[in-house]
Amino acid sequence: MKDALRELLTRVARGELTPEAAVERMAVLPFEAVAVPSRPDAVVAAVDHHRPLLSGTPEVVYGEGKTPEEAAAVARALIENGSSVLVTRATEAIHAAIHEAAPDAAWHPRARIVTVRRQPPPRLGALAVVCAGTSDLPVAEEAALVAEHFGIEADRIPDVGVAGLHRTLAARERMERADVVIVVAGMEGALPSVVGGLVSRPVIAVPTSVGYGASFGGLAALLAMLNSCAAGVTVVNIDNGFGAAMAARRLLASRAP
Repeated sequence: MKDALRELLTRVARGELTPEAAVERMAVLPFEAVAVPSRPDAVVAAVDHHRPLLSGTPEVVYGEGKTPEEAAAVARALIENGSSVLVTRATEAIHAAIHEAAPDAAWHPRARIVTVRRQPPPRLGALAVVCAGTSDLPVAEEAALVAEHFGIEADRIPDVGVAGLHRTLAARERMERADVVIVVAGMEGALPSVVGGLVSRPVIAVPTSVGYGASFGGLAALLAMLNSCAAGVTVVNIDNGFGAAMAARRLLASRAP
C-alpha cells in the first residue's frame, strides 16, 4: 500500500496526474468489497488495505462467526494485496479453506490461529509471556503467536502461578530481560500483581475464564487485575491474548527508530 501511494504521489509531482485525479484514485484505495464464490453478488466484508498506513499493521481477521468460505475470501484479498495474514479464533475448517488459497498457511490449533507470511515484519523487541497455569496456555499461546507474527520475540514462561511462588521468583531474570511482560492468569488473578512488584518492565495482564464457579468465567480475575496494587499494570479483556500482544506491539513500535 505504501508503494502504491508513493507511486501515485510521484506521478502527481511529475505532472503525469492531476491532484483531482489522484484524489479520485485514493478514494477507492481504502476498502475492497469482498464476496464469496457461492454468493458472488453478496458483499460479506470490506477489507481495509490501507490499515498499515494508520496503525502499522495489516488488518487482522477475526474468525469466530465467519464461515470458512468467508474467512478464506478475506484472507485471499489480503494475500493478493501482498499482505501477511493473521486469523484469530479460527477453526480447522477455516484453516483448510485458507490452505486452498495459500498452501503455506500455518495452523496453530491450541491458539486457534491461522497465519500466512508474505512480508517479514520489522523486528521490534522481546516479550515474555508468563502463564499462571497449564490451563491458561491457549490464551498465552495466542498472545505469543500474535506477537511473533508482528516481529516480537516471545519467551514463553508457563506454569509459574502464585500457588508456587518460588516458581515465579525463579523466572524473574527472564522476565526482566524482556521489553514487555504479558501475564496470563485465571482463578483469582493474582499473578500480574506479583509480577508487577518484581519487574521494572511494562506489564500487561490478561484474565482468563479458567476457574471454578465463583470465578464467574474470568470476571473475578478481571476485577482483581483492575484493582492491582502494583502500579501501572495494564489490563485487557477476558481471554484476550490477541489484545495483549497488540498492545505490546504498539508500545514497542513507538520506541522503534
